This record gives sequence, structure tokens and C-alpha cells, in this order.
Amino acid sequence: MSDTIDYGRLMHRAMRGLIQEVLGDVQAHGLPGAHHFFITFDTTHPEAQLADWLRDRYPTEMTVVIQHWYDGLEVTDDGFAVTLNFGDSPEPLYIPYDAIQTFVDPSVEFGLRFDSHSDEEDDDPGPDDGTSLDTPEEAPHDAEVVSLDSFRK
Repeated sequence: MSDTIDYGRLMHRAMRGLIQEVLGDVQAHGLPGAHHFFITFDTTHPEAQLADWLRDRYPTEMTVVIQHWYDGLEVTDDGFAVTLNFGDSPEPLYIPYDAIQTFVDPSVEFGLRFDSHSDEEDDDPGPDDGTSLDTPEEAPHDAEVVSLDSFRK
């Protein structure tokens, strides 16, 4: 047993669980109202699956949008599969939760951003737990990040 509580790793797990729950609800019931998602993920993650031409075009990261047209959304404990349209070419993707860098729902100004270091490498998370809340405009783009610490009184 460790002599410290790894809040950073626990927060990452909880936020990825939130993403899994949201996507599971969308799988079961569809996107409600104006909700839609911008999801940026690490294309170099060993479990990420995408067409070779997409990996060549996006060698390090890619942002996908789940909004008007998506098909075959399948949510699992480790990630999700979805088919998206890229220039009239439907392509299946598999995105592990561990590969997600940002998750944004601009319709309600909700965003999560995960630091690029892996949970296993986070031996000393310090005061920054590696999870931030962003505005929708900030999360898909590298802009100012609002840390959870800023919400403490």
C-alpha cells in the first residue's frame, strides 16, 4: 500500500468514467437536444484504431466531432467505437478512454482536458492533478487551461 493518495490518477479515472457514462447514454438514447462532442485523442496510443490514411494525416492527435452523423457507437469499459464521415467516406474508429486528451460539449459549455502524461507515470501529482476544466473553445485548441484549483474558495 502506498503512503500517499494518488488524487491525480483517481481524478483521471473518475473523469473517464463520466465520459463512458455520457457516451453509453448516447448509445442507448441518441444525442439529446443540441448536445454534441468534440473529442481530441492521441493517435499514437497503441490501442487506438483508425484507418492508415487518417493516422498519416493526423500522426499525433486528432479531434473528432460526434454530432449530426455518426453510426455504430459502441461503448465498452476501455473505450468506444464509432463510425464517422470523413469527406463522404465512412470510417470506423476505436478510441480508448486513456487516449482522450479533451472532451467538450459546447452546447452546455462543458469541457475536460487530460494532461499528456500517463496515469502510471504520475508518481508525484503534486498540487496539479492533471485534469482541467476548459471552455469549449479552449479544449479543442491549445489555449488557456482553467485548473480545478481555480474553483476552490
